[in-house]
Amino acid sequence: MATLERVIPVQRVRYTGILEWITTVDHKKIGIMYLFTTFFFFLTGGLLALAMRTQLATPNGTFLTAQQYNAAFTMHGTTMVFLAVVPIFTGFANFIIPLQLGARDMAFPRLNALSYWLLLGGGILLYSAFIVGPPAAGWTSYVPLSTKEFSPQLGQDLWILGLTVLGFSSIFGALNMIVTIFALRAPGMTFHRLTLFTWSVLVTSFLLILAMPFLTVAGVILLFDRLVGTSFFAVSDGADPLLWQYLFWFFGHPEVYIMVLPGFGIISEVLPVFSRKPVFGYKMIAYSSVAIGFLSFSVFVHHMFVTGIDTPLETFFMATTMLIAVPTGVKIFSWLGTLWGGSLRFKTPLLFALGFLVTFTIGGISGVFLGSVPVDFQLSDTYFVVAHLHYVLMGGSMFTVFAGLYYWIPKITGRMLSERLGQIHFLLIFIGFNMTFFVQHQLGLEGMPRRIYQYPQSPEWASLNLISTIGSYIIAVSILVFLYNFIVNIALKQGRPAGDDPWKGDTLEWATSSPPPAYNFARIPEVHSARPLKEDVAH
Repeated sequence: MATLERVIPVQRVRYTGILEWITTVDHKKIGIMYLFTTFFFFLTGGLLALAMRTQLATPNGTFLTAQQYNAAFTMHGTTMVFLAVVPIFTGFANFIIPLQLGARDMAFPRLNALSYWLLLGGGILLYSAFIVGPPAAGWTSYVPLSTKEFSPQLGQDLWILGLTVLGFSSIFGALNMIVTIFALRAPGMTFHRLTLFTWSVLVTSFLLILAMPFLTVAGVILLFDRLVGTSFFAVSDGADPLLWQYLFWFFGHPEVYIMVLPGFGIISEVLPVFSRKPVFGYKMIAYSSVAIGFLSFSVFVHHMFVTGIDTPLETFFMATTMLIAVPTGVKIFSWLGTLWGGSLRFKTPLLFALGFLVTFTIGGISGVFLGSVPVDFQLSDTYFVVAHLHYVLMGGSMFTVFAGLYYWIPKITGRMLSERLGQIHFLLIFIGFNMTFFVQHQLGLEGMPRRIYQYPQSPEWASLNLISTIGSYIIAVSILVFLYNFIVNIALKQGRPAGDDPWKGDTLEWATSSPPPAYNFARIPEVHSARPLKEDVAH
């Protein structure tokens, strides 16, 4: 005999205030927490960079000791790569991707929350190293510098453990993003109707899943060497000193594109909106992202040209390094084609997008030089490499991050930032960035090695380093302008209301209110093209 059971509905406890944010699984709130947390780490990494540039402003600076400089250098690079650039794009993706897909949330909301808390926990682990003896083996932690023999401090163990936690955060977030994009697209949204930002995040997510485990496993093995007494990386016991480098750079070069591909996607969203025409070469941009993803695993040895590897191997990786410039060049020309003949509106997001085109192109050109084995032999471990690295990663990421912030903050908060302050911010950061890093090309050509905290008395080196330091302080002032803009117009709510679609965009995130409601869309929209807001889309 069938029995009837009384079903008692479960009442979820509704929290308010800070508990609401701590317990949330809403993709929008998690995205906002990502953005705030990673921007805090960006500021922290920037302060470490300022300390280094202050030390290098004069030939025999005494602002930092050698040990303090090595610690600042190690934590600056680690912070910017693992705690700022990569996860800040995760913050954008968390907030924006479900909206662009016409979805109500991520596929796995609780896993999404776990990814964020692992990020925060990994960052706390890394910075707790300052309490017990900061790591000083560099952000790449080459062995034997990072072994127990050369770096006995506990901070190096916490560095490795923190990166391991951050690796799991990235992998969980990437898996969640892939499932969301494949499974939660609105009706009619084929892959050729995805936004280019979504395309870039999809490729980036696959790169994270394929590349991040190599660093995570390498870190765990190194931790075993340091704590248990194994000899995987013990050069004194016969281990190959290049083993760590192979593992690190097999992760490290795809990581370069993990840091810039989402920025490419942001540029592909901003340019058509502010040129008032469709993006030129949609499929070329999308497929070139896929090509970059594949090729990124075939170029990593160009970081090791000076380590004594075989000539045929050098030749192969020199060729692949040149080859990966092709899909990147396709993007550049597609973006220029989007601008060509457009009705340009020089708002702050477009200014940062144009600044990205300039700085990233300079970084790409210098990369072609370093991709040539004979040239790399001359310039390796000089400030030319520092300049190239920052033009690619900072120019390719920082300008796109601010383009994205000025573009999507109205959607996230419902209020507009000051356009005048935004333009001042752009002008200062563009001038400061090029003052800081362009002169470092010349320093490298003159032979100044990187990773030194003092340098000989030299009129050329001293003047160029002083210019570079002044430029870094101009960057810092520009960030203060942005913070003032945000506090006054967003935090204090003095900015004018944004409306649902202040930029006249045509992708689905602009089809809902600003900020979006908890459920995103009252009805899931049906999509018929890559520009759904040009149609009568159901809200």
